[in-house]
Amino acid sequence: MARKVLITGINGFIGKNLRTVLEKMDGFEVDGFRRNDPVANLSGKIRNSDVIVHLAGANRPKITEDFYSDNVDFTRFLVDEIIKTKKPLKIIFSSSTQALNENDYGKSKLQAENVIVSAAKSNLVQAFIYRLPNVFGKWGRPNYNSVVATFCYNVSREIPFEIHNPDKEMTLVYIDDVIRSFIADINKKFQPEIDFPNVPSLHEISVAELAEKIRKFHSMRKSLHSPDVSINFVKNLYSTYVSYLDTSDFAYSLPLKKDDRGDLFELIKNEKFGQIFISHTKPGITRGNHFHHTKVEKFCVVRGEAVIRFRKAGEEGVIEYKVSGEAPTVVDIPPGYTHNITNTGNSEMITLFWANEIFNPDKPDTFFDAVEP
Repeated sequence: MARKVLITGINGFIGKNLRTVLEKMDGFEVDGFRRNDPVANLSGKIRNSDVIVHLAGANRPKITEDFYSDNVDFTRFLVDEIIKTKKPLKIIFSSSTQALNENDYGKSKLQAENVIVSAAKSNLVQAFIYRLPNVFGKWGRPNYNSVVATFCYNVSREIPFEIHNPDKEMTLVYIDDVIRSFIADINKKFQPEIDFPNVPSLHEISVAELAEKIRKFHSMRKSLHSPDVSINFVKNLYSTYVSYLDTSDFAYSLPLKKDDRGDLFELIKNEKFGQIFISHTKPGITRGNHFHHTKVEKFCVVRGEAVIRFRKAGEEGVIEYKVSGEAPTVVDIPPGYTHNITNTGNSEMITLFWANEIFNPDKPDTFFDAVEP
């Protein structure tokens, strides 16, 4: 039987991410309560639910009183309706780490927590109260309550902004990690209890460091240096940055180096994985005729036909590999072997190259030596 999940604040940042995940999973029926929905509709939705994920609330209201009406009074109404159903229900509540702070937002969140804790004592409610830090990810609202969303939006559009407290340390958590934690709790067997779970994979960073990382993402289009996605936080932050690109700015051009042989362009590079570039080569043209002492390359013809030739530097004897885009084949280029690639077809050849190090014009590690003198 499908679990019936009611999400308050379903159109918000966390709510939208949770909804889109649950709707693609088997075993869940998702309903939602939105800011402008009639409160009278909430009773029926609660009676038809097994789990309530309570995300609705005020973050930056125009008047202070709304902190308490939206965060406390609405939570009290929600809990009262749950008790009226007289059936066991789970409630997952997105509180905040600010619940321990003496500001109106924090105090209202703490009061809302206390309302849920009191309800859990009825033995009809299983409560999971998440004191979330700064949550970041796609679909957040810039210039509202997420510094990551604000930085990503402004940097991607080259909108200037000021950092008033650059050394301030923040705790960040990625939206997908939050959603996974929520779903794990949704799937747990019901038992009347109160839990304050923590989302794994928290990351500490200063405001200045965060801004610098996002600015480097923006500069990548010119430098072609990719972020180090082996670091989970960097991978998630880069994914978030890209999600804030203007829809007119998804594409960008690459510098094209042309000569009589055809053309060549770099695609992406990183000190940890090397460099990827692509060439277009005219029929009958040969590229290469050099060797490297340390650099390793991989050649893969993705369109056309070619022969790749090798000769160990200082020796005789030529080795040939015939390759074609019809049967993609990767050819390793060992150090110490002079090598070339010739387009043997009747049309333009497209080749993908990978090198295990980024080309350094001051130390190119490239020594010209014809394969066939």
